[in-house]
Amino acid sequence: MEKTEVVEKRVKSTVIRRRREVVAEAPESVVKAAFLVEEKISAIPSQVVVGEKPIKKEDIVETKQAAEAAKTTEASKQPEKRIIDLSKFNLGPKKAPVLASADPEIVPDEETEEEKKNRLKRLAKKKGPRRMEIEGFGEVSSITQLSRIAHTERVFQPDKAGKRNKRGIVKKSAHRTPITETKASKRIVEMTKNISAGDLAKAMGIKSAEIIKKLMALGTMATVNQMLDFETATVIAGDYKFEVRDVGFNENKVFNTLDQKTTDEGLIPRAPVVTIMGHVDHGKTSLLDAIRKSKVAEGEAGGITQHIGAYTVALPKGKITFLDTPGHEAFTTMRARGASVTDIVVLVVAADDGMMPQTVESIHHAKAAGVPIVVAVNKIDKPGADPEKIKRQLSEKELIPEEWGGQTLVCMVSAKTKQGIDELLETILLQAEVLELRADPKASPKGIVVEAKLDRNRGPLATILVQQGTLRMGDIIVAGMASGKIRAMTNYLGKNIEEAGPSTAVEIMGLDSVPVASDVFRVVPDEKMASEIVENRRAQKREEEMAKKTKVSLEDFFAQSAATEVKVLNVILKTDVHGSLEAIKDSLLKLSTEKVKINLIHTGVGGITESDVLLASASGAVVMGFNVRPETKAIGVAQGEGVDIKLYKIIYEMMEDVKLAMKGMLAPKKIEKYLGRAEVRQTFTVSKVGNVAGCHVVDGKLTRSANLRLLRDNVVVFEGKVSTLKRFKDDAREVTQGLECGVGIEGYNDIKPGDLIEAFDVTLVQPDL
Repeated sequence: MEKTEVVEKRVKSTVIRRRREVVAEAPESVVKAAFLVEEKISAIPSQVVVGEKPIKKEDIVETKQAAEAAKTTEASKQPEKRIIDLSKFNLGPKKAPVLASADPEIVPDEETEEEKKNRLKRLAKKKGPRRMEIEGFGEVSSITQLSRIAHTERVFQPDKAGKRNKRGIVKKSAHRTPITETKASKRIVEMTKNISAGDLAKAMGIKSAEIIKKLMALGTMATVNQMLDFETATVIAGDYKFEVRDVGFNENKVFNTLDQKTTDEGLIPRAPVVTIMGHVDHGKTSLLDAIRKSKVAEGEAGGITQHIGAYTVALPKGKITFLDTPGHEAFTTMRARGASVTDIVVLVVAADDGMMPQTVESIHHAKAAGVPIVVAVNKIDKPGADPEKIKRQLSEKELIPEEWGGQTLVCMVSAKTKQGIDELLETILLQAEVLELRADPKASPKGIVVEAKLDRNRGPLATILVQQGTLRMGDIIVAGMASGKIRAMTNYLGKNIEEAGPSTAVEIMGLDSVPVASDVFRVVPDEKMASEIVENRRAQKREEEMAKKTKVSLEDFFAQSAATEVKVLNVILKTDVHGSLEAIKDSLLKLSTEKVKINLIHTGVGGITESDVLLASASGAVVMGFNVRPETKAIGVAQGEGVDIKLYKIIYEMMEDVKLAMKGMLAPKKIEKYLGRAEVRQTFTVSKVGNVAGCHVVDGKLTRSANLRLLRDNVVVFEGKVSTLKRFKDDAREVTQGLECGVGIEGYNDIKPGDLIEAFDVTLVQPDL
């Protein structure tokens, strides 16, 4: 086996190069553990003799000196030679091969501190970087480099793996300004009912011009101060990923919070609310008195009901709350406002009189409100009673009795003898059972105002009907524009009570103003909340009044739209006698055409009442009277509601006015009449007028009041009116064919020679029905 030796060479002051070279075999007498190291020369046989004694360091040095003496010439040219003790180096598994059966023991001298220090430095010196492959980071040479890479790239990105340099560090790109985005929690715009375009832009951190561009894209020409409603602001903010929140006061949120306590599990059957309606003197109050077994009718002036009464009657099978409504004021107003108070209507018809005008009117009111009707044929004890006649008249009004296969319940009663009273009450309870009337007594109390008045001693009083929950003394309520704390509560007998459940009518005291009949009342937690609700309602009312005025002016400005849909003219007709009523009804219905229809909401014999006016206000109808006059109270209500009342004595005049009203509902047609044409030959500039066209009339005539159409290459470039028309220096009313004139066009100066001026007139014609 060949021998090798380690040769060291100092390349730099801090670098020693160490190599292992092959050496020729020495004689067996040479100790294998020691050998001579030299570079680029042949090996010299060792003179060290192997013996039983251990070889000392002095022997090795003598051998070295002998070798130097043998070859002084060549040795002078070679670098310094050293003998290295291999025992001082830990070469790992690569050890010198053993040539003898027993290794000689080499006893080294004691190592000095400086030699130990140098040896440790040489051991600490690494032969070269050892590279490692780390998953997710690529090839690294040390833990330090790995930590630098991990610090530079906190999250491994495979697409950046090939961008590392030779040392494995990712090169940083040029510095870029980060784009800051508003946090999701801050991308909210708060507004009340309206917000200006400038404030919306400021809230979103954008320029106002961007908002105006968005509005223009939506077809709205706006400025920075343009007020935007909630819907428009929501659409614009949504394009910029902003959310708009309405932070204004909303009473619906308050009431919805209060209504969350209501559950289906808490609903229990409640008493029906019944309204007694019918013609005067047909026995409405007497029937109610017979039911209540009291003498209310005797205390009223002339036996006619003077106010709205609300009464609760306890029966063996349940309770019933009755409303006695003279004139139907409350009922019609409630229908106009969309409030449903009554569950069942009891229509009282006298068996000897039959169907009367007010009876028919009551039927119309009940149908308009969608309330089921129970007919009570009263006074059947009189000799002239004819119940079958009443049934026939009911059938003519689409109230077919149940006996004849219809759905209308009819009861024969007598308020005087109390005949059929029990049957009527059972019928009412049966109808209520079919309706499945329920309420939650533990819910937040609410109901409706039946009537209200101002008492000199007690202040504002209101008769209210509780529809849900239980009203108690001390509750704070809000009714329309009125609010206050309940200080007294009395029932229909005049007794003070502490609470009132569903379907109970009571009179309360403690409001700060008089509410309006049909106002809904609600109970609120405190007086502060009540004040906020009332103030918010007053502000809304002011805005509605302003919007209403604007709406009317716009309607007057644009007149009637040219819609192709069928128009409907609602009419309430009152005449002096029944014969005239039938004749006028037939004549009015014959006026209906494919474009405009006549709808008779209510017809009757007698004067125009307040109820007629209220019905017209609710239905958008016109009231017409033939040989009749309106009541004093009806005139005041008509002025307040804006209802038009027309009075006639000649049928022909009535028909003509109805035709004109029908034509007025249709948009007028524009008819254009050609007048003439002139050629522009020269233009002049006149102070205070502008450009004036010197024209030659080639056809027809030009007039001072005509409309003009400017043609250039047979293309219309402008339409307007004549501002000046002169013949030489004099003003002219018209210029005929073949003459020259000067024409000024109102609001337009871009006139060129060769243009044509066409004159025409426009007339508005009412379309045919």
